[in-house]
Amino acid sequence: MKKSFILLLLMVLFVGCKPKQTVTNTKLDTKSEVAIKGNWTITEVTFPGSEYIKVNSFDLADSKCFVGSTWKFISNNNKGEMVLNNASCTAFSSPITWYINKDGNFVMKIINDTKAKKVLEGYILTIFNSTENSFQLMDKVNVGGQYVNVTYQFNRN
Repeated sequence: MKKSFILLLLMVLFVGCKPKQTVTNTKLDTKSEVAIKGNWTITEVTFPGSEYIKVNSFDLADSKCFVGSTWKFISNNNKGEMVLNNASCTAFSSPITWYINKDGNFVMKIINDTKAKKVLEGYILTIFNSTENSFQLMDKVNVGGQYVNVTYQFNRN
């Protein structure tokens, strides 16, 4: 019984995830939005302790499953699509809505089969290192009571 409790406690400490956040409208950074319009692939997901810790990204799958995923961002209507296609993971695709606010936050809602206006929660990440052919999104995820930065590297297709 004691071993089971300790094992359960260790699993809780080493599996991190971030709850959905309430998303509110803010002023948009249209210049940054136009800069990332198009088709992208996540080429790398990094965070401290990644060899020991599992992170459940966007309440969908292990962060490693996002390597190779393809993303489409349409800037004139802030819609898009994400497709998880890593052979080692369960396939997933969904329409998304997104925007970048004046604070440099990338705000995304995963729509699935629901109308966007009915999805009240989403994810807020920080966008940085944006160039013509790449950018990074950083998420802060609680792992065992401490926050780690999970960085998603996007490269243009």
